[in-house]
Amino acid sequence: MDAEKKVYNEKVIEAGNMGRTLEITKPEQQQQQHQNATKGGEKDLESTIVKRRHATSNLEAATHLFKGSVGAGLFAMGDCFKNGGLIGSTLMLPIIAIMCVHCERLLIRGSLLAVAQTPGATFYDYPETVEKCFEYGPRPLRRMSRAMKLIVEMFLCVTQFGFCAIYFVFITENLYQVMQQNGIDISMSLVMLITLLPAMIPSLMTNLKYISPVSLLANCALLFGLIATLSIAFTSGPMPPVRERNYFTGGSQLALFFGTALFSYEGIALILPLRNSMREPEKFSSRFGVLNVTMVLITSLFIFTGFVSYVRWGEDVAGSITLNLDVEDVMSQVVKMVAAMGVFFGYPIQFFVMMKILWPPVKRNNSCAQKYPITMQVALRFIMIMMTFCVALVVPQLNLFISLIGALCSTSLAFVIPIIIDFVTRAQVPKGLGTWIYFKNIVILTIAILGIVTGTYQSVVEIIREFQ
Repeated sequence: MDAEKKVYNEKVIEAGNMGRTLEITKPEQQQQQHQNATKGGEKDLESTIVKRRHATSNLEAATHLFKGSVGAGLFAMGDCFKNGGLIGSTLMLPIIAIMCVHCERLLIRGSLLAVAQTPGATFYDYPETVEKCFEYGPRPLRRMSRAMKLIVEMFLCVTQFGFCAIYFVFITENLYQVMQQNGIDISMSLVMLITLLPAMIPSLMTNLKYISPVSLLANCALLFGLIATLSIAFTSGPMPPVRERNYFTGGSQLALFFGTALFSYEGIALILPLRNSMREPEKFSSRFGVLNVTMVLITSLFIFTGFVSYVRWGEDVAGSITLNLDVEDVMSQVVKMVAAMGVFFGYPIQFFVMMKILWPPVKRNNSCAQKYPITMQVALRFIMIMMTFCVALVVPQLNLFISLIGALCSTSLAFVIPIIIDFVTRAQVPKGLGTWIYFKNIVILTIAILGIVTGTYQSVVEIIREFQ
């Protein structure tokens, strides 16, 4: 009887460790916690059951993934279709989506392999997965493990910090435009200050479970803004004939399409934390799991939005389709505000990823953080929120630099690094790198490099043009 009870305890403890989502710890700490848990008896068992209550459901994970992948890029789909053509964009967006899902699966596979090769480990996030894959990889690559982890952490921090800062700018510009139209004459800086509190409150929460209502609110606001914008597009007179629009494009326009499309799928940094946060992680990447279903929904939404927007406004479609709405119309003003708030309330999700990288070294190297972890983490979150706010306040043309950062960092994180992980992990297995694997990975790398080069070039051109 005691043996059965011991086995039961160990299974529940293991399940609790797999569901641990919101503790931001290093692998070594996770190993120690796992060892302590298996020796701790009823007290530890009760603790792990409490932690399981914080695990997210499939719907909550899908909500976070949807919000993490859909932001300002959704409202840029009209411009994306203008650069790719009606038929060309409709065909290429699903291909890019399949590439994204495939690379995300490669990342999950690498993480699971790394956990399996590390005794006592239960979960590795993106940077740790890269480090462990290189550490267990071919001997010449092992010395690069630490450097690769630092590169990924740098890319993640810069990208997420940029997203957070641009969200301040995005909502400020929309609110300022509406306020000016209604005779409320206040400065842009004051408008940005007003947006600080709504972003700060949910971002100070250290548990992803409690951010779900904010994420759900953001999704509802985005969908409302999108539906209202498209409704205005359909009801503003007869739709222009489809034959008046370009079916295909080429050259520089096609390069711009790739840049916008690659930037729009921005949620890879959330993949491993979200999977680890679920009560049933195996359902995240199953055939009809959270990842596949959510990405099908996102891609369908992108195609429908881009197609309708380009047909309605043609070559005059703006970088955000809300900018094509008449600012003098009251309904259009409401749509602008709600859509901007939908993007803005994605701030806590993007901020969570950045804090997951920054907090562990702070806790490891600071005795005060070890003694008062919750208080110090909240304090660090407050400081980082204020930093993103100050950067957005001081650098009004931040969006141009964020486009540059996104082209360099986001595309690398979404495509280049997962392919490298696949090469490294398969190189350990005899005949693991077959002809098909080489061909497939090289094609994805080529497309990714094309996106990086063209996106970087276009961003630099726009920055130079803006400051001339």
